[in-house]
Amino acid sequence: MTSWRALLVTTFCLAAAAPAALGQSLSTRGGLPAARDLARHGLVLDWHNHATMNPQRDRVAHVSSDESALYVQASVGIISAFDIETGAKKWAIQLGRRDRASHPAVSNDELVIVSSGMQLYALDKQTGNSTWTIQLPAHPATSPAIDDERIYIGALDGSMYAFDLKKIDRLYDEQRLPQWSHQTIAWRYQADGEITTPPVLSGRVVNFATRRGSLYSVGVTDRRLMFQFLTDRPVAAPMAASGRILLLASEDFTIYGLDIETGRVIWEFVTGLPIRRKPAVVDDDVFVNPTRGGLHSLKTATGRRNWWNPDVTRFLAATTSTVFASDDSGNVVLLSRETGRRTGSLPLREYDVRYSNDRTDRLFLATESGRVICIHEAGREFPLFHRFPDKKPILPDFEPEPAEQ
Repeated sequence: MTSWRALLVTTFCLAAAAPAALGQSLSTRGGLPAARDLARHGLVLDWHNHATMNPQRDRVAHVSSDESALYVQASVGIISAFDIETGAKKWAIQLGRRDRASHPAVSNDELVIVSSGMQLYALDKQTGNSTWTIQLPAHPATSPAIDDERIYIGALDGSMYAFDLKKIDRLYDEQRLPQWSHQTIAWRYQADGEITTPPVLSGRVVNFATRRGSLYSVGVTDRRLMFQFLTDRPVAAPMAASGRILLLASEDFTIYGLDIETGRVIWEFVTGLPIRRKPAVVDDDVFVNPTRGGLHSLKTATGRRNWWNPDVTRFLAATTSTVFASDDSGNVVLLSRETGRRTGSLPLREYDVRYSNDRTDRLFLATESGRVICIHEAGREFPLFHRFPDKKPILPDFEPEPAEQ
């Protein structure tokens, strides 16, 4: 890491060490939801903070998360990481040149991976320190995906690349990156057009789709084509997976539930409008947002519709009893998860950067200038993990105090 980047990370980490002071300065600026308005709906403002950026010039480009951190990427290339439980800023760093095209960050237990311009950056998840950088052979079209052995990323020219993590680590140790980046390529697969979906991994296969409406499933080790599935229109929405079911939403007005290993159609549901947003899987339900078509709640295993609310425009998060969504006016709408009936509304139009969170029950909202807030149900101090329940922290058991004699 260059010295100026190290100084940047150090400075931001020192600032993060005093989140209370930062929170006090933010609370005097106004614009935060009032506690009484949230309490009326059984909600609390858990934390608020601000991404590192110049609000006079920059804007929030991407928001993403995992089970431990929220990542906010500014248009100039600065990425800020926040602890999802406390809101403390863990680190922030400038990646690449300012104003380069980027895609939402992804992560595993150790690394945060970001594509910016023609570079792929790996950061230490805990410190934000730059681990390695490789030069990409083609312009990336989507965010990457990562498993224990490879990183996969699709390109605008229809190429899907797999990069060998062991080779990356070896060349990094030998100080031969990014100059020898071409040696880190494990394989390349050529599809029929621009790849439009981030790769979805399932053990032995990697799945991705193209603007021409083709879904490809290829072997992670040998790039052998396992199956190909064709739709009638382009695939623009990222895919989702739940167990063995791959959820493919197409602009042919249909969401398909496919066997992720074989491509067999398990079910399909016709919405009547093109689908350009990622389906959100929460437990046994999948939430589908057709363009100008409201919000559908379906059973993930069968595709049977639980309910349809035509008045909301985007899924935001879900608890065991409530679904958070947006409406045309920019309000955050509360829906009954069982029936889809509207139960409340929060006028939070200022927070117009809306992140669809299918990982936890936390509602994350941001302004374009970088203010971030986290809202959750009152009484639920720890996040409810939807996608990976096993990542829930183990809490100590306390023996009850003996009754007084």
